[in-house]
Amino acid sequence: MPPRILVPTDGSESATAALEHTLDIASERDATVYLLYVADTNEPSLTRLGTEVVDTLEQEGEQIVSEAATLAEERGVSVVTDVVQGDPRPTIVDYASADTFEFVAMGAHGRRGLGEYVLGSVTDHVVNRSPVPVLTVRAADDVTPRYPYGDVLVPTDGSDHATAAVTLASTVANRTGATLHLLSIVDEIPEVGDTGSAPLSEQLEENIQAILDDAAAIATRVGVDDVTTSIVTGSMPREVTAYADGEGIDLVVMGTHGHTGLDRHLLGSFTERVIRTSSVPVLATRADEQE
Repeated sequence: MPPRILVPTDGSESATAALEHTLDIASERDATVYLLYVADTNEPSLTRLGTEVVDTLEQEGEQIVSEAATLAEERGVSVVTDVVQGDPRPTIVDYASADTFEFVAMGAHGRRGLGEYVLGSVTDHVVNRSPVPVLTVRAADDVTPRYPYGDVLVPTDGSDHATAAVTLASTVANRTGATLHLLSIVDEIPEVGDTGSAPLSEQLEENIQAILDDAAAIATRVGVDDVTTSIVTGSMPREVTAYADGEGIDLVVMGTHGHTGLDRHLLGSFTERVIRTSSVPVLATRADEQE
């Protein structure tokens, strides 16, 4: 069966950017793209035209998926369209659960406030609850997605969700022949005068290198030929985006916690912030997806 990719769309620039990048992938992999528009039942949408009552959101959705399907057909990509009613957040997650999709591709809003895209406001929810990985793409001047990927970056802290991301990133890198960049980021720690702290710092670096070595072993088992490892100190979101920009990364793969709350992993808690600022697509996954 050809791979299936789910692309929820609201016709925004961000959603269109996600669709166009997905079409690059689908064209190369002979995948079928499922275009989904969710007519938000939280919004008033019924109106009367003469003697007939029509749902304006459903009509808008039909137009949006039709235009998106035309883009796909022009690229020779097989496409299926669907317009459904519901709350976009759980509806998209339920839709992704009901069929065998390789991943979900969505626009990332990149900002909050009154100018936020309709679809972008639900991206975080889908990223944290989707049963399959979620690929996010921002629509901005500094975003120029490339495919096939030549360089794939995965930050890792050794957690289960980060390890799931390493496995997924290795699969992607192996498929596209990309170099896999493994990055571990140490939170900025104030310097202390006690010289006894030096061995602790050395021990910390050894522990982090062990995490990177384990991640590199996963990549090797998957079949990745070219793997690099790096340790940097700083803020997680800033260092991820800085590394991606400096090394010409084409895709960032990150683990996410799958829920919100005080028990979220250190790495997962920053995934949404990277999604909003990354100049390249971000593929998010959870440990339970890999199972």
